[in-house]
Amino acid sequence: MPARRQAVTVAALGGLPLALTALTATPAVAHGSMGDPVSRVSQCYAEGPESPRSAACKAAVAAGGTQALYDWNGIRIGDAGGRHQQLIPDGKLCSANNAEFKGLDLPRADWPTTGVRSGKQTFKYRVTAPHKGTFKVYITKPGYNPAKPLAWKDLDLAKPVATSTDPAATGGFYTFSGTLPQRSGKHLLYAVWQRSDSPEAFYSCSDVSFGGAAAGGGSAGGGGAAAPAPSASAPSEKQIKDGNAKSTIEHHGHGDNDPSTSAKPDAAPEAEEKGTKETAETADRPKAAAPAPDGANQPEPAGANENLAETGGDSGTTYLAVGGAAALAIGSSALFLAARRRAVSGGRR
Repeated sequence: MPARRQAVTVAALGGLPLALTALTATPAVAHGSMGDPVSRVSQCYAEGPESPRSAACKAAVAAGGTQALYDWNGIRIGDAGGRHQQLIPDGKLCSANNAEFKGLDLPRADWPTTGVRSGKQTFKYRVTAPHKGTFKVYITKPGYNPAKPLAWKDLDLAKPVATSTDPAATGGFYTFSGTLPQRSGKHLLYAVWQRSDSPEAFYSCSDVSFGGAAAGGGSAGGGGAAAPAPSASAPSEKQIKDGNAKSTIEHHGHGDNDPSTSAKPDAAPEAEEKGTKETAETADRPKAAAPAPDGANQPEPAGANENLAETGGDSGTTYLAVGGAAALAIGSSALFLAARRRAVSGGRR
């Protein structure tokens, strides 16, 4: 083959990787977990996945392994679409029915707690990839027993203690306000972050103790003498950065910067999680494009009335875009090849 023709062929084929890359691109995903009051998974990660200090976090690692703690910001359901109660059975709320995080569902009265008081409360949600959506935080009802598996009926779903849509992201956190009702002793805050530009949702459990200090709790299962539960603490920026190498969650640099300046919501598509693994439960989940109807005891889907064009479009929009980009790349390569062939043929005459 003449050298010039080889060069033309190479140039044309050079556009194929770009086209293939566009075809395999996926919608961006968000990541995060409650930072204050600190979530159960973040607390255990702060203790150290390989050698946690508290008995509860040791038990969580024994049940589910250390990877769940390195993946602290990935407790999610990709196709939730507001169907939280449909997809997450009782006893598996803290793991969002994901087997990787099953250690977080252990019913224990000695989970480390954050001291809180009734009244105004500032919530800080640690985010490693920002996106539009709505946060709802629920609290357990009076009489909650942490030594029993957490069920949906244990949460006061009719009265979220906080609701916030598209809060400002600064310093690596989404910050919003709420009001905690009168409670005493140990309780649990359940946070749901439902994206409005995708059906994906994130979940977290935060153990709290009313009275401003960690309250006492029994041993696992409720037996034994009462003993103070350790105080919870959030992971430091250094701990988060040092653990990124062992995480199966794609951070894309968001964990190292202020999300309000490092990336705008709904920016260029990012890769999905490396460790996206469908468990037996998620593989059999029904796929529904629309959220379930709202009810008094059903967490409402975020962005149900929003124009998706204003929030980055749905997943179909993204795939149409990348498909068009791929077609454009292939078409450009073909036109370039034809033009070069005509030029070569004209030069021989």
